[in-house]
Amino acid sequence: MPKDKIILGIDPGTTVMGYGVIQITGNKMTMLQYGVIHLSKYANHEIKLRKIFERVTNLIEEYSPDEVALEAPFFGKNIQSMLKLGRAQGVAMAAALRLDLPITEYAPKKVKMSVTGNGNASKEQVAEMLKTLLGIKEIPKLLDATDALGVAVCHHFQGGKTTSGPKSWKAFINDNPSRVKK
Repeated sequence: MPKDKIILGIDPGTTVMGYGVIQITGNKMTMLQYGVIHLSKYANHEIKLRKIFERVTNLIEEYSPDEVALEAPFFGKNIQSMLKLGRAQGVAMAAALRLDLPITEYAPKKVKMSVTGNGNASKEQVAEMLKTLLGIKEIPKLLDATDALGVAVCHHFQGGKTTSGPKSWKAFINDNPSRVKK
């Protein structure tokens, strides 16, 4: 039987960033919270990054997740957009690493496949399946929120396996004592 845990899913973005928190109790999956962080009102990219860090830190403090799952940036044609999205993801990761939480990344196709059985599913199809799986009453207008829930659900369906490499700074130090400078 799976261990009881809380998973924070994040769909990084620099205009709108989605988040979703699920709780696993035995084999039961329950949605605790989901929503979006509106970032378009901040003109400066550095301020957006600070807001992402602060809000992710607040979510971690409020829900005490055991693990964090992020959607990996997809390859796009606009290099500047990719760079900004990567920074947003990195800042969200830093908030989790600061508290030694294990982090796992999932490609968008992996999330869609895990939730709907179709790696090419639309955002609407993912939202509809999550509505059924988690008992969501109404699908939100901004699907970044359900995308983030999808990342958390995908992580649960994958057995909570973390990606290769250290799960936290503490794990990194334990795995690499010779790299620590005293």
